This record gives sequence, structure tokens and C-alpha cells, in this order.
Amino acid sequence: MKNIKINLNDAKQRLDSFLKKVVPRLPHALLYKYIRKKRIKINDRRCEISERLNFGDVINLYINDEFFSEKTNKLDFLNAGSQLNILYEDKNILITDKNPGLIVHPDKNLQFDCLINRIKKYLYLKNEYSPDLENNFSPSLVNRIDRNTGGIVISAKNFQSLKILNEALKLRHIKKYYLCVICGKMPKKEDILKDFLKKDKYNNKVAIYNDNNYKDKYIKTKYKVIKEKNNLSLVEIDLLTGRTHQIRAHLSSIGCPILGDQKYGDSNINKTYGYKYQLLYSYKIEFDENYDFKDLNYLKGKSFKIFNPWFLKDFDFRFS
Repeated sequence: MKNIKINLNDAKQRLDSFLKKVVPRLPHALLYKYIRKKRIKINDRRCEISERLNFGDVINLYINDEFFSEKTNKLDFLNAGSQLNILYEDKNILITDKNPGLIVHPDKNLQFDCLINRIKKYLYLKNEYSPDLENNFSPSLVNRIDRNTGGIVISAKNFQSLKILNEALKLRHIKKYYLCVICGKMPKKEDILKDFLKKDKYNNKVAIYNDNNYKDKYIKTKYKVIKEKNNLSLVEIDLLTGRTHQIRAHLSSIGCPILGDQKYGDSNINKTYGYKYQLLYSYKIEFDENYDFKDLNYLKGKSFKIFNPWFLKDFDFRFS
């Protein structure tokens, strides 16, 4: 028998959803059977599959040890680097400015030095996070950006904040803006590009089509030209849909690739300028002033902005 005590980051979740994460080796069919057969209880009483967990509840598991995962080193994140560029922090969220070149999650080579591990290390060292006190939750990223893209990343310190922010981002009540330098000039000073995107998972690349014969994902990319110089353009992007490599592939598809982009860019122009990273930066986020962020309503109407993306100085541009 094993008991699991419900803490604040576990509360309000459905019993079955929680157990699927905490006991992933237990087959779903067997999970539901054990609940029906009272081999899984809450506070030593019979429970329902869809029952919501409350803070302080104890789940009683009369199941074999083979279904519990082997213990792992919960403190591996301490191997990550320590540098974090913090834009904003409170008890619920942390907003950071990620440098280009840093991955946001461990990659397939189990690289420890990534943004989320740096965040976990930071919170652990200031006694705001301890894996030993959590059944399943760990600080998590709300949005992601590519390795070679820099900019704003939001992370949640607790489950309720993560749930609220994920929903708000999905419904576009958190708006994300990017700055980029593109090769050439955009067809208009302002417009919305509308096309379809098809992902090639094997090659980690996407293709853009102007029709839907392939039953792909619809994409919209809003842009505004800020400045033009030497056949280059500084452009602000309002990402109306958030697909893999959307900005990079969409701009490249109209003949205006991002300078320095090794995957979708112009290799000859890239060699001429010699930038190490693509000139793309997630520089601003805005929280909708009319949306109900519930416990995070203090974020209503707030915006966070990076005034000095690394490439602006080379483009003779600065924000006031």
C-alpha cells in the first residue's frame, strides 16, 4: 500500500488525471478498474473517477510496487547554469529574457543546461521549490521559443497559475510580439499574411502553402515595417497563430527570410553579414485588460517589453 498526500499544486485536479501523471506505469484500464474495486481510495473511503482532489486529501493505493516509477535524481537541474535575465517575478510567475543559443527544455541528448532547469535551480536555491515536497508538479514554461531565438518566456511557479496562463495563451489573451530583421522589403508596410503550414517532424522543418489541399494548419502572421536600411527591414510581428517555426517559414515563403536564419534563410546573405544567431526576438507581451485571469487578475492590462534586443544597435534603432 502507498499513500499520496495532496498538496496545493495537486488540489482541484481530477483523481484519474492526477494518477495518470503520478503513476504513469499503471495502465489506464487497470486504473479505472482499481477505482471501481476500491483498491484506490481517498481518505480511506470509496471514490469516483472524476472526483476533484482537495488540499490535504490522502489517496490510498492498494496496488503492486511494479507500477511505481523507479527513483531518479530529482536534483539534476542543479547541473544547469545560473544566469537568468529576470524581467518580472512574483509568488506565482517568473518572466525571463532568454538569450539566443539557450534551449528551453532538455534536448534528446539530456542536456541539463536549459532555461527550465535554470529556473528550477534558481527557485530551489531560494527555497521556493523542492521536488521532495511535490508529487508531480514542477515549475513549468507557459510559452516556448526556439534555441536561436531570444526573448520573453513566461514560467509558472504553481499548478493553478500554469493552468490559468495556458488557457489565456491558448485563447490569445496573452499577446506576443516579435522583432526581426528581414532580407529585402516587405510587399506592404502593414499587412496580415494568411496561409497554411505543414510540418515535417522527421526533418524538424515546416513548409508553407497558400491553399489547403494538404489539410494543414491555418496560420496568420501580422506584421508592421518599422525601418528600412540597406535592403534590410526591421519588422514587428504580431503572432496571430502560434505554429512551429511560423514566423521564420512564413517570411521566407514570400521571399523575405530573417537575416541569420540557417534553416529558412538565404545562405549567401547570411555569410555576408556573419551573424551567429537569427535576428528574431520575442520582445513584448501584453495581458488582456478585459480577460478574467482569476487569481492572476493583478496582471490585467500589464505589458512587459525588452528595449534592447541584441541586434538593434546594428540597425541604428532604439526604443524611446
